[in-house]
This record gives sequence, C-alpha cells and structure tokens, in this order.
Amino acid sequence: MALKVIGSGLGRTGTMSTKLALEQIGFGPCHHMVEVFMHPESLPLWVAAGDGQPDWDAVFAGYQSMVDHPGCQFWRELMDFYPDAKVLHTVRDPEKWFDSTQATIFAPGRPEPPPETPMGKFFAHLSSWYGGDRHDRAFMIDFFHRHTEAVVAGVPKDRLLVFEVAQGWGPLCDFLGVPVPDTPYPRENSTEQFQARAGGAAIDPAKFSADFAAQTAKS
Repeated sequence: MALKVIGSGLGRTGTMSTKLALEQIGFGPCHHMVEVFMHPESLPLWVAAGDGQPDWDAVFAGYQSMVDHPGCQFWRELMDFYPDAKVLHTVRDPEKWFDSTQATIFAPGRPEPPPETPMGKFFAHLSSWYGGDRHDRAFMIDFFHRHTEAVVAGVPKDRLLVFEVAQGWGPLCDFLGVPVPDTPYPRENSTEQFQARAGGAAIDPAKFSADFAAQTAKS
C-alpha cells in the first residue's frame, strides 16, 4: 500500500485532529507519532531512516497517509518515493504553536529515554533534525517559518495544500477530491487533553500513547 497523503506539518499544528479527519474520509490508517509508541517494533525502522537507510515500504506498511513526527522530518524523501501522493502542510499561529510545544511534546523536564536504547536513538534523531534549542522561542519560531518556506518552495503547487484545521473540511476535501462529511471536523489532542492524558507537563510519551489508545478504543 502506497501513501496517498504526506503530512509535512510539525507536531502541534492540529496533526492528531487531521489524522482522525483523514481516517474519516477514507485515507486511513494514518501514521502519527502516537503510532510509534503503540508499535515500538517500528523504532528500528525509524532509527535506520534517521541514519539514511530508510525502508519506506516497511515503515508505512498498511498506512495510506501520515502526519506529524517523525514522518514530517522526511517530507522531501517521501514526496519523491511516493510521486502520486499529495502533500498536506498543517500550520497554525507560530507563537501559539511554540507555547503549545512547551506545554506538551517539548515540555521542560519531560523524561528522556536512555540514549543507547532504540527510543533514545529515535529521539536523538528528532533533536538533531531541529538543530537547536527546542525551548528557545526565537529559534523555534524561526524554524517553524523556515520549515514552511522550504515545503512551499519544494512541493509542486498542484500537490500541496497549506492547511489550518480551523478551516474545516472544505479545503481538505476539495484538495483530496472527496465529499465533505456531515459531521464536524475532529478536534482532538488540545494542550489540555494532552496534559490530562499524560498527567501533567512532564510528558512520558509511552504513557501518553497507551492512555490515548485506551481512550480511543472506548470512543
């Protein structure tokens, strides 16, 4: 199964809501960071990708779309590997994005896995991709802008949608050529929801993902 949608937007740009939206309109399953923690057997594949030896067919076996980290880090490679896929670039106000990252995925004091473990190597690749202090507002907002500029410059216009989840179903469904659902666009994984699942700002990603999976199964 080849990817049909490549999400190039950074984490905390409405990616969980968009994952659920894509799955609702026929582009699921959709890969998202939470899938890595729910399927830790995939970690060696992601570490290999970070080392420059990706096996994309294995990484995305069974998936039709992807959003969020770690896939967004490889948008160029994925765009070339899946030439028929559309590129969906989620964005939001950069100042609010930074504040959200500091309260959730990049919260100061978040537990770090041992560096010699697969999870530790996985996060080392994530950190090196940003290439700077993820708690520095000026650096991160500049990174946000540079990332969007690179995507807009690097993706053919007919393959790209720059999208804010507040725009709702219309632009997304038009871009993908599917009918607009008669239900509201998903709203999932707000800062408050993220912290409630994780039990506070010092995020344990494995615990968060297990809690998310359990709550999703009940819904």
